[in-house]
Amino acid sequence: MTEQSKTEPSKWTAARIPDLTGRTFVVTGANSGLGLATTHALARHGADVVLAVRDEAKGHAAARQIAQEVPGVRDRLDVRRIDLADLDSVREFAAKLRAERPRLDVLVNNAGVMAPPRTLSVQGHELQFAANHLGHFALTGLLLGRLAATGRDPRVVTVSSLQHRKGTLDFADLDGARRYSPMGHYNQSKLANTVFGHELHRRLTAAGSPVRSVLAHPGYTATNLQNDTPVALVRWVYGRVLGPLLAQPPERGALPQLYVATAPDMESGAFYGPDGPGELRGAPKPVAYAPAATDPENGRRLWELSERLTGVRYDLA
Repeated sequence: MTEQSKTEPSKWTAARIPDLTGRTFVVTGANSGLGLATTHALARHGADVVLAVRDEAKGHAAARQIAQEVPGVRDRLDVRRIDLADLDSVREFAAKLRAERPRLDVLVNNAGVMAPPRTLSVQGHELQFAANHLGHFALTGLLLGRLAATGRDPRVVTVSSLQHRKGTLDFADLDGARRYSPMGHYNQSKLANTVFGHELHRRLTAAGSPVRSVLAHPGYTATNLQNDTPVALVRWVYGRVLGPLLAQPPERGALPQLYVATAPDMESGAFYGPDGPGELRGAPKPVAYAPAATDPENGRRLWELSERLTGVRYDLA
């Protein structure tokens, strides 16, 4: 019996992504890790992809790498700079994209930072909350009109983490001015991602919007997120100890976000992660939200705070 014949029919792989010709995806953090794997798979199946990256040189290098492996895709890869921790950069990116592209189909909010020493963004917010949540909140709101206009199954994909289940939203000290924990504030930012994705689903559904909000987490995946953190203990534990034992490659870790981004008939509010033990690795399956992520009061408070901090109001009329 071959390995292929042993595979369960229900085990979804990137080979089952449908033809995406003519559809445009925006992927944040597209130059490495999960973002690169996601961009590679989307382009291989015919999509146009906007690589939204902080470092344009790395973005162009990623585009060249994909083009070498997938002939004929170079003209469908559009590298653009965005610094999600800087709301001015987010606005500039969104304005240029809106001016040049009347329709977008899917936004994949993938980029993130993990466990730095306490650092403030340009606008004065804790870096992880700023880059992982506020930047994506603003970007989604600024591009929502283009998504709604497409008429081609528009979606917003929010990439969460298993760590969201360990997070709490300390609305009295989101920036860690009184007490800061690198991993604690990372967990908080990933809970914020998940609260946002669910609250966006609730508001889009109530408004009768054609846009669907879906979520995914990659389980435990070996990416630069762990290796690039300046906190040595976090880098050692995740990169040198747990990683070699438990982590799956980005191509596998990206499957849940690829699934919710491309699978037909995906319901708004769906949340997918790996199907293996502890949701650490495996094929996509529906997974549970942490109770805090679906709490209506958390959703309302985070939404209103995010609107105030970013100055972005969603047009859901």
